[in-house]
Amino acid sequence: MKSLGTLGAFVKRDFIIETSYRTSFVLQFLGIFFSVFIWRFISRFFNAPADTPGMDGIDYFAYVLLGLAFYHYLSAAMLSFSSKIRQEQMTGTLEAMLVTTTPTGMIVLGSALWEFLMTSIKVLAYLAVGMMFGVHLRFESILPCLLVLALTILAFSGIGILSAAFVFYLKRGDPITYLVSSASALFGGVFYPTEDMGRVINGLSKLLPITYALRALRRALLKGSSFADLLPDIGMLALFVVVLLPLGALAFRFAVRKARQEGSLVQY
Repeated sequence: MKSLGTLGAFVKRDFIIETSYRTSFVLQFLGIFFSVFIWRFISRFFNAPADTPGMDGIDYFAYVLLGLAFYHYLSAAMLSFSSKIRQEQMTGTLEAMLVTTTPTGMIVLGSALWEFLMTSIKVLAYLAVGMMFGVHLRFESILPCLLVLALTILAFSGIGILSAAFVFYLKRGDPITYLVSSASALFGGVFYPTEDMGRVINGLSKLLPITYALRALRRALLKGSSFADLLPDIGMLALFVVVLLPLGALAFRFAVRKARQEGSLVQY
């Protein structure tokens, strides 16, 4: 109960901050509408045939809609952990939180929780606007879809915590965010199937968790694929979680320990 209360306090704080800038809050959702609107027309001119390798018979607009929507989870993971840590450093509240009895993991999770909640609302907004423009979503495989989504968030969070560790210790140098975000956008199948982009790019895409996440989510929401059909992608996402989440946690603990030893917690 205490842990839930702590997480609730973090969410309440970030909610108050977010809604205090009402114009920005509203413009985020207007931006979603216009983004979907623009891609609806782009898809009319840049319309990959449904038999393109990797498209699985899916309409291109529906394909790119889900890519854009769920890419936000990667952006949230990459930016929420590291940006929150950096913000706490700049405002001088990070050291105060770390010397409390609250576990470090709880502080890291709480700092990013609001961003993930907002991202989920944005994803639902993307899907709702997409349905207004004719995208047909199927919900018979909603439970496997939720499992894929949970594994996706955990895998992305491992990368985000690793990025936060770099920010925590190096203050400004963060090679993880730009590298992973750019590679995922280019080679992760967000805008176009990598199966149709050559052997090298297709090979690179298999090193990214977003590749398996988007493929499974598209098959579940656009084709109604069963759990058995999604199992290979679910297995790969679980493997990424097992590797990336502990790696990120260990890296962050190491960064905190080194910063305490060097007395650099208050430096930014």
